[in-house]
Amino acid sequence: MREFTPEFLLYGFIWYVAFLFSTTCHEAAHAFVAKRGGDETASQGGQVSLNPLPHIRREPFGMVLVPLLSYFINQSMIGWASAPFDPLWERRHPRRAGWMALAGPAANFTLMILAVVGLRVGSYMGWLGWDPQTGRPGIAFVALIVFFSLNLLLGTFNLLPVPPLDGSTGILIFMSESTAQRYLNWLRGNSYAMLGLLVALLFFSKVYRYVEVFATNILLRGHL
Repeated sequence: MREFTPEFLLYGFIWYVAFLFSTTCHEAAHAFVAKRGGDETASQGGQVSLNPLPHIRREPFGMVLVPLLSYFINQSMIGWASAPFDPLWERRHPRRAGWMALAGPAANFTLMILAVVGLRVGSYMGWLGWDPQTGRPGIAFVALIVFFSLNLLLGTFNLLPVPPLDGSTGILIFMSESTAQRYLNWLRGNSYAMLGLLVALLFFSKVYRYVEVFATNILLRGHL
């Protein structure tokens, strides 16, 4: 049975704060771009906001229960959230819907880059110290690494072009109007969400480690 040591609880707190903020930014980005494109469905639900409460109210299991349980069981954090949109708006403006879908991963990659900047500047300025007694990294260093790792994972995973992930709608920006309508007939007319998620998880488990190693070597070489 896992011991609930102070370190375990502290790291869990850091992971949950990072998860909550990153997921909120992801969904708020969807809602903001949708509103700019003419769909105020998510905006009317209060989701054009960095306040996590509207997002938690919409997905309490995915935003609170499952992430915390997954951490206490496996010391990893998984979960989900969602932002509503108007299907008729998507039909009228498929490219706007595509940009709305891509806004979520873009928010995650932005947070990842900010974490990289924080790590590089913090290391250069000597702000990210290590505990001389335990040899462990300081809280700031751990928090930035968590933000980097989590947002790289969220952004990459959601870009996979399979339903229900953002990439399956994001590819609309590359389609003509007629092709987009035929694609939406297929995408929204079938219940492929569970199958798509299974395929995405299987594929992602095989390739993500290479993405993570590549991104870490390029962006954080000499800082880990």
